Amino acid sequence: MTKFSGAFWVANFVELLERLAYYAVFISLTLYLSSIWGFSDIEAGIIAGTFSALLYFLPTFLGAYSDKIGFRKAIMAAFALLTIGYFGLGLVPTLLESAGLAKYGAANAVIDESSIFQSFFKSIGVGEFDKSTAFTGLRESAQQWTIVPILLFIVVGGAFIKSVISGTVAKETSTDTRARGFAIFYMLVNIGAFTGKTVVDPLRKSIGDQGLVYLNYFSATMTLIALFVVFFMYKSTHTAGQGKSFRDIRHALVKVCKNGRLVALILITSGFWIVQQQMYASMPKYVIRMVGPEAQPGWIANVNPFVVFLLVNLITTLMKKRSALSSIMVGMFIIPFSALIMSTGNTMGNEYISIFGLFTLHPITLTLIIGIAFQALAECFISPRFLEYFSLQSPKGEEGLYLGFSHLHSFVSSLVGFIVAGVLLDAFCPDPKSARFADSTNFTADYAAATANAHYLWYVFFAIGLVSAISLVIYARVIKKSDAKKALSSGL
Repeated sequence: MTKFSGAFWVANFVELLERLAYYAVFISLTLYLSSIWGFSDIEAGIIAGTFSALLYFLPTFLGAYSDKIGFRKAIMAAFALLTIGYFGLGLVPTLLESAGLAKYGAANAVIDESSIFQSFFKSIGVGEFDKSTAFTGLRESAQQWTIVPILLFIVVGGAFIKSVISGTVAKETSTDTRARGFAIFYMLVNIGAFTGKTVVDPLRKSIGDQGLVYLNYFSATMTLIALFVVFFMYKSTHTAGQGKSFRDIRHALVKVCKNGRLVALILITSGFWIVQQQMYASMPKYVIRMVGPEAQPGWIANVNPFVVFLLVNLITTLMKKRSALSSIMVGMFIIPFSALIMSTGNTMGNEYISIFGLFTLHPITLTLIIGIAFQALAECFISPRFLEYFSLQSPKGEEGLYLGFSHLHSFVSSLVGFIVAGVLLDAFCPDPKSARFADSTNFTADYAAATANAHYLWYVFFAIGLVSAISLVIYARVIKKSDAKKALSSGL
């Protein structure tokens, strides 16, 4: 039976808590930025996109620093920063409310008075939640931007975690146990991600918009528990490592940016992740605005890890005799049609559809679920093989150094995906609390007219995905011809 060290199990347990905390906040981040902090859809897209992009860009650099100070200190620093950040996300708007700068309410929210959350908050003295009070937020106030330094705590803490936990798994396993060790690691990551998303909907439905505030306290509690677990239980014989210097990493980044093949591959495959990012960037606001506050974006998003869990091993086995690029291409051609499927819901009317006589779903909810399932299917073809293909495009002997920047596609897709989502939501599926409806005398009719073409935003992502897929075909042909010419030249 495979035995792992105590440090291995501690690292995996706290990673589960970190993922639970992160996804609970991230799935609702754009909602939180608009509903609580009063940012427009475009501003929320810029902030959330930058937040996500930095989380993918910084781990390589902070991983080098973690090797110097030791993983235990790095993990403790990470969870301390995350706890401060998540707690600040909840506390600061509460303080601003106390100062009269913000006002919480639950206008247009479906509140479950009998829920366990409602009972809990009443028991600790929070009291009743006024369903008739409109939320004013922090619109047009400089205090909005106090969220930026708070998010930076989470960015730095999260970037530490991305590098340190996977590094701990690598150090605490041998060549024989590494595959099993990483299988456990990824299983717990997905359990944390799935569980975190399930918390959002019942909390938001039980106490309205203010539930998005209390969600941050939940995440802060998870990371605080993780901090104590590391402090008392994390003991490893592997202390400071022999990691790369900042100079080495900076040099590698410059070399990657000068490598035309890799830059083209990163930009082309970013199209896939731009579409997939809409699970967080567009879908939560889209489904709540189009279906109503009873919509459950957290559960809809959980379709992704569920389908990946069911199919990834099967698809990887079926494609093992095909080249990595062939597998990636299949996924690239699936992804645009996931967006096209999502667009159909708004054209099917508002009559709920019976699912095998067991329950009913709004057409938009149903098509989002199917579309996200297709996204997950595409991911099963792409993710397991992308690193393999990326390493093949790296110079011989420098694959490890280059792989440190293999997630630059997520940096690009986060920035582009969230910003484009903000612009499209503002144009086709606007915030009902925005100034454009302030003077409306017939809000229902005016809002229905404003969102009549809400599905157009999915057409844009269909186009992005399709152009990316076709571009990858062209890329493959160019690379094949280039390699053939090199082989011919070397043969001469």
